[in-house]
Amino acid sequence: MRVSYDTELGGSSTSISTRFRQQTLKNSIYCSGTGLHGGAKVSMSLHPAAPDTGIVFRRSDIDGDDAVIPARHDLVSDTRLCTTLSNDAGVSVSTVEHLMAALAGCGLDNVIIEINGPELPIMDGSAEPFVFLIDCAGVVAQATPRRAIRVCKTVSVEDGDSVARIEPWMGSSINIELDFETAVIGRQSIFVDMLADSFREKLSRARTFGFLHEVEALQAAGLARGGSMENAVVISGDTVLNEGGLRFDDECARHKALDCVGDLYLAGATIIGHFHGVRPGHAINNKLLRKLMADDSAWELVEMDEIENEIAEVNARGELVRA
Repeated sequence: MRVSYDTELGGSSTSISTRFRQQTLKNSIYCSGTGLHGGAKVSMSLHPAAPDTGIVFRRSDIDGDDAVIPARHDLVSDTRLCTTLSNDAGVSVSTVEHLMAALAGCGLDNVIIEINGPELPIMDGSAEPFVFLIDCAGVVAQATPRRAIRVCKTVSVEDGDSVARIEPWMGSSINIELDFETAVIGRQSIFVDMLADSFREKLSRARTFGFLHEVEALQAAGLARGGSMENAVVISGDTVLNEGGLRFDDECARHKALDCVGDLYLAGATIIGHFHGVRPGHAINNKLLRKLMADDSAWELVEMDEIENEIAEVNARGELVRA
């Protein structure tokens, strides 16, 4: 696959709501940081892309077409500790979930991401720095209609004590349930309406979290080498070790929802349906998405204006949003 930045971006001056049009960045923007698991410093830049390009990663340290890795659910090659994508040439990019969540939450459809190594920078462990980058670059509407994936029937998967289900719903929502013994988390749940709630206010600031004994074991094994309390919430027993504590009482549930937003955006479009996850993680999120997309009767591709018109009609009648 050959990617060129010298393309017509298809910017549109139409008065039709940008919610119904594909969007890309107005300008390119650059950042650098440390990879959470490899610990190496990496540089990353985000670039505008033409309509229907989708989200595409490009490894600038790799020559030719082998450098290109489309952000697709069927290219997920590893879900241990993070979500990793690999192309047919075996070239990979990992820890994509927080940036994918920011792109989804900011309504971006077409972006080319250049990275000079195999892992995205972890920043502060949340999606907020990526949202800031997008705000600085600006967003522009394109002439091509935005499409969505409408769930037509319920699909569910289980993996140990984790359960994930997606079902028809006249909207796009996520419900997360957590149950941990530590008092820091305990039982938490959160519901997010992705079409109505503000991603940046409700989810973007929630940081990844881990337990001290697990972090120490990973680092002893040569993993999580870039991890610190600067980019993750670290829990020991019933105590948060980070100075300043949590950003939200339910920050852990919010971060799990953020991860789900990023992992589900690998479907290639907004999903019109309701996701319910009990102790979800990257593995079960991808397992569910693969099962959904493999069943042609479980989903259909629709245009966003059609969906929002249907939702408005349902709300006007005072009916439930469940499909």
